Amino acid sequence: MSRIALIVTFEVRPGCHAALLDLMRRHAAACLADEPGLERFDVLEAMDAAGRPDPLRLMLYEVFRDQAAREAHWAKPRHEATKAAFAPLIEGRSSQLCRLGPD
Repeated sequence: MSRIALIVTFEVRPGCHAALLDLMRRHAAACLADEPGLERFDVLEAMDAAGRPDPLRLMLYEVFRDQAAREAHWAKPRHEATKAAFAPLIEGRSSQLCRLGPD
């Protein structure tokens, strides 16, 4: 089966970047420690053209071994708790699911 990547972009509420960044870093570390099918979970700070962090955008890059690992990740109670915790920190989000090249 093909590995799956998920790229999520958050539109951060003004003044909430540091809180969301901390929350997502802790979430990523907990997921990586607990989910063998999650191969990678990076928290990315978007940058502007001058190389400065964009305080209104934050991104995640996750790589799953396969579809079953992705579904297991979303089924964890931690996933819903984290979604509830970040909801007041964001104005919106978009995501893109991707298949990683040949195995």
